[in-house]
Amino acid sequence: MIAALRPLMRPHRIVLILLAVGAVAWCAWNLNWSWLPDYWNNGMILQGLWTTLWLLAVSWAVGLFMAVWLGLAQAAGPWFLALPAKGFCSVIRGTPLLLQLWFLYYGLGSLFPYIPWIRHGALWPYLREAWPYGLLSLTLSFAGYEGEVMRGALKGVPHGQLEAARAYGMSRLTILRRIWLPLAIRRVLPTLGGETVLQLKATPLVATITVLDIYNVSSRVRQDTFIIYEPLLLLALVYMAITGVIVLLFRWFERKVPTKMG
Repeated sequence: MIAALRPLMRPHRIVLILLAVGAVAWCAWNLNWSWLPDYWNNGMILQGLWTTLWLLAVSWAVGLFMAVWLGLAQAAGPWFLALPAKGFCSVIRGTPLLLQLWFLYYGLGSLFPYIPWIRHGALWPYLREAWPYGLLSLTLSFAGYEGEVMRGALKGVPHGQLEAARAYGMSRLTILRRIWLPLAIRRVLPTLGGETVLQLKATPLVATITVLDIYNVSSRVRQDTFIIYEPLLLLALVYMAITGVIVLLFRWFERKVPTKMG
């Protein structure tokens, strides 16, 4: 326990911790937080926080799954798979996420009510809501960026290790599962941690299509009470806390994953 706390006991970090504690204490004592109990008791803050977290988690997991196949298609797939994968990643990376979100919600979503088999189908109760379009846009965006990252990581795996696996008689699926993909994942872990933080910072865009995430909650507080700084400060602390957890999780995972595999 003492060894784990030792990095925090360095003089410059102690000063930073004391300054942070002092700033938090000053804000808690001098700013107006009278609105906080009302929005906590009505569940709006927890609902917004939960929406932000599950949007991040689901878009990250599904987007990463898609990114693996997009990277494989570009790194080792035939041209009729590599070309669409390259085109998808180029379009996603070349256009703003807000544009993609509005295209799906205001463009594609506005057409569904005029299509009878969708209008009267089982998915209509979900397609009439805003969150599926927010989740889809976040997922596709993450997949597009990480697909290009995975392509580079897969191509960066030493070719000799793959040839050695083939010489041992491993099938292509076994090589992918036990050697190629683990080595590629190990290479992208630092980048993946940073991209996850960026994905968190992209979630407030869903507030533009009325999804009640934690950013939208702070906006409603400002609209209802005309209090500006306090909701924004609390929002910043929430995002910083989530970012800290993400960074710690990826650092822990990087220590657990061996540097060399195969």
